[in-house]
Amino acid sequence: MTAEPDDSFHVFDTTLRDGAQREGINLTVADKLTIARHLDDFGVGFIEGGWPGANPRDTEFFARAAKELDLKHATLVAFGATRRAGAKAAEDPQVKALLESGAPVITLVAKSHDRHVELALRTTLEENLAMVGDTVSYLVSQGRRVFVDCEHFFDGYKANAAYATSVVRTAHDAGASVVVLCDTNGGMLPAQVQAVTGLVLADTGARLGIHAQDDTGCAVANTLAAVDAGATHVQCTANGYGERVGNSNLFPVVAALELKHGRRVLPEGALGEMTRISHAIAEVVNLPPSTHQPYVGVSAFAHKAGLHASAIKVDPDLYQHIDPERVGNTMRMLVSDMAGRASIELKGRELGIDLGEDRELVGRVVARVKERELKGYTYEAADASFALLLRSEINGGPQRFFRTESWRVITEDRPDGTHANEATVKMWAKGERIVATAEGNGPVNALDRALLSALERIYPKLAEFALVDYKVRILEGTSGTDSTTRVLITTTDGEAEWSTVGVADNVIAASWQALDDAYAYGLLRAGLDPQE
Repeated sequence: MTAEPDDSFHVFDTTLRDGAQREGINLTVADKLTIARHLDDFGVGFIEGGWPGANPRDTEFFARAAKELDLKHATLVAFGATRRAGAKAAEDPQVKALLESGAPVITLVAKSHDRHVELALRTTLEENLAMVGDTVSYLVSQGRRVFVDCEHFFDGYKANAAYATSVVRTAHDAGASVVVLCDTNGGMLPAQVQAVTGLVLADTGARLGIHAQDDTGCAVANTLAAVDAGATHVQCTANGYGERVGNSNLFPVVAALELKHGRRVLPEGALGEMTRISHAIAEVVNLPPSTHQPYVGVSAFAHKAGLHASAIKVDPDLYQHIDPERVGNTMRMLVSDMAGRASIELKGRELGIDLGEDRELVGRVVARVKERELKGYTYEAADASFALLLRSEINGGPQRFFRTESWRVITEDRPDGTHANEATVKMWAKGERIVATAEGNGPVNALDRALLSALERIYPKLAEFALVDYKVRILEGTSGTDSTTRVLITTTDGEAEWSTVGVADNVIAASWQALDDAYAYGLLRAGLDPQE
């Protein structure tokens, strides 16, 4: 069995609690269990599951997690608050709920800003310290490991450094394993975080952690600055999900720690799963993966400029800070009107088409791409259409499995307010003329069904194809209704996806082009020969 990273450094994930506070995220208990499994697969040390007792869904999560989760790397953590003012921790119902969750680790949120103590908790500074000490020591006496999140710590330190530090010292002296300095408002900058963390570490001797919000866009930098100052516990969320603009993003933090700091914080080999885990969690929360996210975004290692491509052809490291495979990502070459010869050659190689250092051929492709991009085509998002363009230039013309004679779509507006869409296509395939008609829930859907109806008998493989994404953009023109339209379509055969582009003066014609390319490329991908 591969040895786990030791306890000297903690990667603590709070996607299920703090990340779930992002606008637009609403996790079911099943969602939370699925995300927990992904995070455990990634190898984080701690997964904060939520606030049992305060939220029925979180109470249910811990009950189900005890039966359904078989965590291999992570320890489950329950989140809660210190006892109420004037009460005893042993008698506080919310503290009791934390114990009943069964979580072996408990994170307590504690006030460390004097104004928050007096205005929000409406108690004295002395009683707040007693609340922290009593709750921590009681939970420790019950066999729980306790982390303490010092809420608004950096703002509190700025206002009253002595009191904020006393909260850390009280938690540490009561038995907290880690005291976490929280930039709750997200307003700090890296130099401030590093300086304060270093001072608090020297003053208290406590083991410190960092929890950073991203309101200044510095959450990841602030987290790493705290580590530089001696923090050994980082709290993050997958893909940076969280309240307002989000939290410190788990993936760039652990990548920086492992690849830049040389600090092992994940099980061996786990970093190579990072891109997959990021995208899998995005699917669960039903948000598109961020294309430009560091390390794991599909554009993180995408190169468009011709100058970059020329250098990458010599050595990929010239324009990449790491090998993308180390984080489970891949390098991509983008083909656009900025493309040069090197971009075309590298993109062809990526698509499995060897241009054989044919300078004349590459020059023709460059010219063709630039010409078509002026008309509105875009190939950086339509690899399949670009592959067909390459094959057309190599073979002296398009190689098609079918030829379109004509198509038409009729949209009927009915008296009851509904619409009927009917498409007819006339095509030639393998020497046979085919006429097919189909209805759909829209004109493009009707065309798609008619095309499949016409060709499925001759090419049964088409039955496996499905359109999974459809985007329309109106390009420059004199007005919206008579402007050029660009359509991007993504198609799947159940194993892979590919994208195609169509451009025309109306949306249906542009859609037909993209559909035509989508099915032609899919048949090529399936290994069929258009000459047969």
